[in-house]
Amino acid sequence: MTAPAARTANALEARRRRTEASLERIQVALEQLLQKRQPITVAAVARHADVSRTFLYEHVEARTLVEEATSRAAGRRAQDRQAAHAAMEASWRERALNAEESLKAAQDEILAQREQLGELLGQIRDLQTPWSEADIVRITTENSTLTRRARRAEAEAKSLTTKLAAARDNVRFADRRIADLEAQLIEKDQS
Repeated sequence: MTAPAARTANALEARRRRTEASLERIQVALEQLLQKRQPITVAAVARHADVSRTFLYEHVEARTLVEEATSRAAGRRAQDRQAAHAAMEASWRERALNAEESLKAAQDEILAQREQLGELLGQIRDLQTPWSEADIVRITTENSTLTRRARRAEAEAKSLTTKLAAARDNVRFADRRIADLEAQLIEKDQS
């Protein structure tokens, strides 16, 4: 080989090594951005890999690496959105179920107290049964106590009904909001 040919070969080899080193740095930078869940942009990759944006645009392998990483990031974002949506939906469903269960328990308690109240009122009004003054006072006191408890239980049932309606509204709102956000993300990913 002549001296100019040897220098050309050495220059080409050095250029090939620099390109390979740049591609390795790009790969490392992409992995770090993906792990940190940071946006994959040409500027971010160039900055992290210490290469020029021109290199990323003009070099086919570099451009391919960036495009593949962008696709993986979009897939992860979609999975993250689905996981967040599922967690939110499960939370609202659990709240709604708890509210329904509490409402049913309150309604059962109200029914039991009304039955007991009816029995006691029937005993007070039954004139054929001999009642002592102490029995009448005791039954009247129990009647008053049960009436207050029934009112409290009714108020609690109304409160639980309101909470259940609010939980259902929140679930519907969250579903609409999530659908809107997903549509916005899809539009953003497509643009």
